Amino acid sequence: MAANPLTYGEAVIEIPAIRRLRPLIRLAPLLLVPLLLLASTFPGEYRVPPSYWLLAMTAAVVFAAGGRWPLAVSIVTSVLAVPMFAAHAWGLSDLVPYLGAVALVDVAMRARRAPAILAATLCWTAAVVAGLRWDSYGTFWRVATVVSTVAYVGLPLLLGLYLRAQRDLAATYRLRAAEAESRRLEDRSRAVVAERNALARELHDLVAHHMASIVLRIGVAQHVLTDVDGRTSSVLEDVHRTASDALADIRRLLVALRDPSMGDVALVEPEALSIEIAAAVDRTRAAGFPVSAEIDPGIGRLDAIGRLTLLRVVQESLTNAMRHSTPGGAVSVTLEPNAGGIALRVTSTGHRATPADHSEGHGIIGMGERVELAGGTLGVTDTVNGWVVDAWLPGRVGDDTGTNEVVGQ
Repeated sequence: MAANPLTYGEAVIEIPAIRRLRPLIRLAPLLLVPLLLLASTFPGEYRVPPSYWLLAMTAAVVFAAGGRWPLAVSIVTSVLAVPMFAAHAWGLSDLVPYLGAVALVDVAMRARRAPAILAATLCWTAAVVAGLRWDSYGTFWRVATVVSTVAYVGLPLLLGLYLRAQRDLAATYRLRAAEAESRRLEDRSRAVVAERNALARELHDLVAHHMASIVLRIGVAQHVLTDVDGRTSSVLEDVHRTASDALADIRRLLVALRDPSMGDVALVEPEALSIEIAAAVDRTRAAGFPVSAEIDPGIGRLDAIGRLTLLRVVQESLTNAMRHSTPGGAVSVTLEPNAGGIALRVTSTGHRATPADHSEGHGIIGMGERVELAGGTLGVTDTVNGWVVDAWLPGRVGDDTGTNEVVGQ
């Protein structure tokens, strides 16, 4: 029999593929009942009466076609069993009325309500008692009658309840196994994130700090050493440019370590930044918030990390405005060059949240970490009826295709 292995803890649970066999089990009486009736027919000696054939095949068809209504099938097969018991069939045809016992197993296994199981049990019990009454040639009220009734009714009922318990147990094991697998994946994910964050902190505190110091010192040397020959100046310029490139790569690596989903930072091209910010503004307007936006074309002079960080800060600020403001609250977005970098200000009014509620969110913390990794600053303050988000990100001297010197180190 095909089985589906399921791991829970140290055990492997084998769950038979009963669902695939259910149609065959349901249709089996259509084949078995005629075979039983034919096996009880001997030409010239004994023939199964046509009425018995009609009752038996009706019971088989009802059982095969009534998979959605187990209680109704059980009642009908029990009712049909009574005249079959009264017919005094012999041989294998005498087993056909006990299709009602199979129907009782089905009810006990599938029904969730006790009244349904009780109704099916009483109907089958009445049919069994009637059959025993017609089969008794002596005293009906005897111990054998009680034992037979208990056997014919109790065994199918217990079998159905046992199968239902096994099915429920398998479902419980499947649920627990899924929960255990989910917890295992969550623990693994947390461990990976913790390790990446630890590595990012080490990289930021040691390598990035020293690289920024190298860039700064070489820049100072270039301004102080004005009377060196051209070859020395060229070497200093090359070292300065190489160090600046390495610092930018380290920052990109830091962002990828802190947030693996940001590994596609290079996809935010300079010409696409304004389009993405405008789209975020349009979404806020579509939500019913009037937004005034002043975006300087020079925001594209940020590096890849700066561009993505700026976009995420704008999106998070507008999301917070929509989440915590009453509909119709005014929002303004300003982006302009400032102090060799790009300054962002997002103001919103009509906030419903209190400062204490707002300060506990993770959005501001995430924005602060991203801005810090990009070498900028972030400030969030509350006003009388709203919030102000101020961010500054360092830019580059020249465009993105030229030198990679980072301003603001």
